[in-house]
Amino acid sequence: MKLPLIVINVWLWISFPVAVSFGQGGRITGQVLDGIKKTPLPYATLSLINKKNSNVFGGGLTDSIGKFSILTTTFSNSFLQIRFWGYKTLNIDIEAESSVEIVDLGVLELSPAAQLVEEVEISGRKSRVYQKVDRQVFDAGQFQNAEGGSAFDVVKNLPSTSVDALGNISLRGSGGFLLLINGRQLQGDPSAYLNQIPANSIEQVEVITTPSAQFDPDGNSGIINIITKENATDGLFIQAKLLLGAPSIEPYGNKEASRRFTGDLSLSWKKGKWSINSGLDYRRNDIAGQRIGYVNTYEKEQLTEFPSSGERSFDRYQYSGRISASFSPNSNKELTLSLFGGDRTQFRTADILYAPQQRRSIRLDDFQGVEEYWQSYKLNDRTSSQGELIDSLTYFNENLRVREGDFLLGSLDYMFKFADNSQLFISALYERSFLGGPTDNASLAWPNIQDSLQYQFNTNDNPLDGILAKLDYTTDIDGADFAAGFQFRFLNHPGDFLYLDRDFENNSFIENPLFTNRILLRRQIYAIYSQISGGDKLSYNVGLRLEYMDRQVELQNPDTTFNYNILQPFPSLNLTYDLGGYASLKLGYSRRIQRTTTFKMTPFPEREHNETLEQGDAELLPEFINSLEIGFSKSWTDYSFYITPYYRRVENLINRVNTVFNDSILNRIYTNVGVGEAIGTELGFTLDPTNWWGIFAGGNVYRYQIEGDLFGDRINTANWIYSINAQSDFSLSYGMALQIGINFLSRRITAQGENSRFYNP
Repeated sequence: MKLPLIVINVWLWISFPVAVSFGQGGRITGQVLDGIKKTPLPYATLSLINKKNSNVFGGGLTDSIGKFSILTTTFSNSFLQIRFWGYKTLNIDIEAESSVEIVDLGVLELSPAAQLVEEVEISGRKSRVYQKVDRQVFDAGQFQNAEGGSAFDVVKNLPSTSVDALGNISLRGSGGFLLLINGRQLQGDPSAYLNQIPANSIEQVEVITTPSAQFDPDGNSGIINIITKENATDGLFIQAKLLLGAPSIEPYGNKEASRRFTGDLSLSWKKGKWSINSGLDYRRNDIAGQRIGYVNTYEKEQLTEFPSSGERSFDRYQYSGRISASFSPNSNKELTLSLFGGDRTQFRTADILYAPQQRRSIRLDDFQGVEEYWQSYKLNDRTSSQGELIDSLTYFNENLRVREGDFLLGSLDYMFKFADNSQLFISALYERSFLGGPTDNASLAWPNIQDSLQYQFNTNDNPLDGILAKLDYTTDIDGADFAAGFQFRFLNHPGDFLYLDRDFENNSFIENPLFTNRILLRRQIYAIYSQISGGDKLSYNVGLRLEYMDRQVELQNPDTTFNYNILQPFPSLNLTYDLGGYASLKLGYSRRIQRTTTFKMTPFPEREHNETLEQGDAELLPEFINSLEIGFSKSWTDYSFYITPYYRRVENLINRVNTVFNDSILNRIYTNVGVGEAIGTELGFTLDPTNWWGIFAGGNVYRYQIEGDLFGDRINTANWIYSINAQSDFSLSYGMALQIGINFLSRRITAQGENSRFYNP
């Protein structure tokens, strides 16, 4: 359990004046304000346009207080265009004598748009949330409780997301989503990347639940796009942050105290044609924890029960670095190089006392059912006395699982704009990540823990290499935007697993062939797409994507290759209708795919701790998803509201189910169980009762049903599931602020049972 965090924030802005000699031009200055509230509009887009041919020959952005000062080579036959989200575009003619060096336009006011076509702002005092035709956009700065943390701490606060007790994040109840960083797709584990991206580097988070054909169809619940901060105006920007964590309120008797601290440094520089953004961070974020559990199995007329209690804590530290450089020789060309890398290490301690583990002989006719024995244990706090006792053992299990992960992302992007304003975008991304680490599992006598009963050591290495290359072309066709492109993706993901048992008599380790093996996943994907978008009061985006996937899974023992290839279409449709008065309706549909990972396709068991094994299926089929949603959003001066009913159908649904490996070890298997359907509603609102108090809350409620077959038995189960994410902000005196928040997730059904509720205040 944690106390609030202390954040120290230091920032410095240095601007370098530039002296330039002019011929027939000079400098244009002014300030842009909201036409109603008379407040500055920071980072509004400015474009100098030639009246004769409509070419853009200059421009820039307003600064943090709405002021601007841009250079121009001429004042003749030109106008200044000013654009800002949710406001009408303003065009100002520029006319001046050749002898004039500075044209001061004074205060320019933008009027809020009567028709919000591409996006509808649904915020109060600040643009905390707004909607575009195909996505919701959240301002990351509003989540103060994520300061010094990671992207995971930002994303878990969004209305459509939820987090369970194991730290798994879901979007609309599904853990399968596609993660993008600045629009670039990653092929590795989304949760691993979210935990390594510093929260302080994030500007916005986009949630796209019915993506257009231009996006990859991966992820059965949609896309989360992380947009990092960039310097918007000329000059040097430096920001340093230090976070200190207070001691744990409840240490749970853990052997070591939790330590939490973070340091983050960001540096951005922009001048003329060049823009550079960089950052470094280090984070230590331990969690104290306790585990209290109970498991029973019934096999061959034997009931085995093993209640347990003890420490389950995490020691976590990580560091990362990032840099991107952009060069724009003119407004028609831009070249960007980006590098992002980091390392993360996590020590999970599970020191558990099993007191007692017992076996009893119970005839099938007398067996009451595993649920009844669990309810009896909860009521009486002791194991069953039914039947004949076969044996009983109290022992202490020391389990340390170390997970080490490092990653490197490198991308090169080139944009070229033609004379007719059509655009060509070429991008290449290389992704390298490594995940692995050992597990030590020792069963010790109790109370004499010096006496070892059993000891195993296992480790695995899972490097991943991914390549993504794409070409996109956009142009204007009779007032509509047309886009088409090609994409190639390659994934190489091996896994080496070594499992050793300790031979106490010979004082040596023996390789266990049941758990030792090697697997290799290779995947190639070729895709083409086209889409068209446009509209005024009714805006639209319609597209079709065609993908061919070739997948090979190679297993070392026995030497086997599993091949799977498929050609599939992925249509998409998004409509937004402006109702006026800052209200809009939307309709979205998309077909998607959730591709399987090496972890879920490993067909041999892996022992992570004393009572469970993990195992996959090399012939696991990908999930195919159809999603449909209808949404309404409305904003007022001090509050806003949106609601989005949706339906999702998943074919080849993958679930983690349990089988009995032996009387005291469960085998968790990933398998296709049938069809899953979710019908529900996502909603959220912002409310600003006063100028010092703000509320942001959202939630997701849906009915989830699973139908199919599992181990020869018919499955038909359903229940209602909901999650709530809420926070309240208070602006205090002397520049201080307070934020209180909670994440809550209800019980959720699975093909075999249910997962418990979880809340994180």
